[in-house]
Amino acid sequence: MPARGLDGFDLAFPDLYRLAYRVAFRILGDRGDAEDVAQEALARTSVRWSRLEDRPEGWVTRVASNLAIDRYRRRRRPALPLNGPVGIVDPHLGERGDLVAALRRLPRRQRQAVVLRYLGDLSEAQTALEMGCSIGAVKSHGARGLTSLRRHLSESTGAGGDNVWAS
Repeated sequence: MPARGLDGFDLAFPDLYRLAYRVAFRILGDRGDAEDVAQEALARTSVRWSRLEDRPEGWVTRVASNLAIDRYRRRRRPALPLNGPVGIVDPHLGERGDLVAALRRLPRRQRQAVVLRYLGDLSEAQTALEMGCSIGAVKSHGARGLTSLRRHLSESTGAGGDNVWAS
């Protein structure tokens, strides 16, 4: 039986932190920002641990993705040198912005399925448990969400599939 209470949180912390960091980094593309988001997500997790300790992965994934999207929206793009190449720090900076915008345009259930399955790397069964639906519904919401993301991303970039997030 897993340890209960704060001891259980201490034991789960490394895995949950890695999960929150991975989700945040995939959205933000910046290690420092991803670390900040992961720390905030785990701080919020510790406060709610008694309600989450049986299956915290989905909750941590959702919190980290929401925090990362909020951070991305608020942060200002760094000023680029006038003669320097665009994307020298992060070649996918524009694509990350397109991803955040496309995720925000998805219906809530599709966004949940995409974030949990593909950004959080949860299994279909774990995602179904977190969303409170069947595995078939997860597959359906995920497929529709990915189709919408591809469409939104190809519209925003004007590329017919050249976008790394659309594949």
